Amino acid sequence: MKAAVNRRIGLNPMAYEGVQSLNGVLLVTFILLVTGLLMMTSASVEIASSQYADTFFHLKRQSIFAAAGLTGLFITLLIPIKFWRNASWFLLMASYALLLLVLVPGIGEVVNGSARWINLGLFRLQPSELARVFIVIYLAAFLARHHHEVQEEWSGFIKPLMVISAAVVLLYFQPDNGVIVVLTLTTFCMIFLAGAKFYKFVIVLLPCIGAIAYLAIQKPYVIARLSSFLNPWAIENVYGDGYQLAQAQIAFGRGEWLGAGLGNSIQKLYFLPEAHNDFVLAIIGEELGLLGVTVIVLLFCFLVVRAFSIGKSAEQKNRLFAAFLAYGIGILFAGQAMINIGGNIGLLPIKGFTLQFISYGGASLIVSCFMVALLVRIQYETECLAGKDGEAEY
Repeated sequence: MKAAVNRRIGLNPMAYEGVQSLNGVLLVTFILLVTGLLMMTSASVEIASSQYADTFFHLKRQSIFAAAGLTGLFITLLIPIKFWRNASWFLLMASYALLLLVLVPGIGEVVNGSARWINLGLFRLQPSELARVFIVIYLAAFLARHHHEVQEEWSGFIKPLMVISAAVVLLYFQPDNGVIVVLTLTTFCMIFLAGAKFYKFVIVLLPCIGAIAYLAIQKPYVIARLSSFLNPWAIENVYGDGYQLAQAQIAFGRGEWLGAGLGNSIQKLYFLPEAHNDFVLAIIGEELGLLGVTVIVLLFCFLVVRAFSIGKSAEQKNRLFAAFLAYGIGILFAGQAMINIGGNIGLLPIKGFTLQFISYGGASLIVSCFMVALLVRIQYETECLAGKDGEAEY
């Protein structure tokens, strides 16, 4: 019967299995998106009511962003992966332009001392959201074109680091240290997966770590944030730099195993700042308990594992660009989720990173949908179109 269905829709058994596994990635994305709308709304109703006299202000806006993200997702699914490979140089230039544009007075919007946003009216675009994906696309194309050089020559190791260095300099002036860390780690991981020798990482990482430490101690707020992370309950921190972490821990403590119930959070009542944004996971912990947080973490784990599985499958079929792009997307998802979750539960210093699909924010949601679409398209082409039209290798 399955064979008859395959013949009717024009798929071979391999393609049929590919479509089945595609649904898993899209299903997890849909679950995260719906969960995000629900929990973001629960976390924001009080602040929306007091600030905008509309309990569902944030839900309405996030629903528009979700519709835009899903529209972009389905459009991206129709675009062959080779388009992104061919456009990788222009995307790199676009990423530099975006990171420069945000530093231009009158264009970039300064919030809390950081120039990271461009106000587009309906929402504020954070250029680094798009830039890091564009840079990963370029890196994937570079690693595919110069695969042997990356494995055997120092030049193949240094060139992608020079590309990232330019972006790091621009991000430093914003400043956006979190994106610097994620983008740098993503680059190193992609180069490692491309087959670069391990000793090269040791030689390069040591001065990089020293440089990061030096830059950190030059910023008093970084030292203050680290101090509050190490001891958020200290009297000098609990009402200062450690306030958010302390309130987040209270939220998780109230939630215990099964939570206080949907909508029953107390911390969202002006105790926990950014409850609908950076700290929405703390509200999930308070309302749905450890069980709810575990489900969210497992969904992200599935997404990251599938990204690496898709990349491995593409690499085995010599589709190197697709493979490295899938790896890069998986690392981006993992890095941002780990920083947000780690900051919420107190395992990492707090950094202003949203939790993809869950936190409030238009740019993050749309870009996350774009990354999922790239991942799904890679999987589709690898499992369903391999060997057709002479496009098996890229």
